[in-house]
Amino acid sequence: MTTADVSVRVAWADDAAAIAALQLRTWPETYAAVLPPESFPTGPEAVEQAAAAWHASLTRPADARHRALVALEHNRVVGFAVVGPAGDPDCDPVADAELAELTVDPAERGRGHGSRLLQAAADTMRADHFGRAVLWAVATDDALRAFLTSAGWAADGAHRELDLDGSGTTTVKQVRLHTRLD
Repeated sequence: MTTADVSVRVAWADDAAAIAALQLRTWPETYAAVLPPESFPTGPEAVEQAAAAWHASLTRPADARHRALVALEHNRVVGFAVVGPAGDPDCDPVADAELAELTVDPAERGRGHGSRLLQAAADTMRADHFGRAVLWAVATDDALRAFLTSAGWAADGAHRELDLDGSGTTTVKQVRLHTRLD
């Protein structure tokens, strides 16, 4: 019998290109309801620019509690999570963490990577002495909300509308979910 070689670890600077490529691949699915396909950055130059931004954030985080985690199958990045202090005005950045991103390659969903990432993110936030975590989800992302709800998260009543193009014509509605960590 063979066992799967799957794990989650803190992201390294060398993971920047893989994280960037995965992020750019998943955006069209995540935002399909609000943006046309031509709105998404594509091609090697887009991946290089995103990889440079990821490399900078991984090597020089804004705060010691800002971390990226990667889900691996063998040595291949199949998902990532980003955690740090919550930045919302009604949150306490000492006590409240934000799971800023939870992304799993669509081709790899249903294999436990999201659950492992979510658990590792919760463990990381707990180790940093956060008592509560929040996450903003696209309001129409029923799959993410169902996944988080099944893991003990719940809507906290907060909502917002992001202006994606700066003109007010392309917006995305989000709802905030939260969970206790202690």
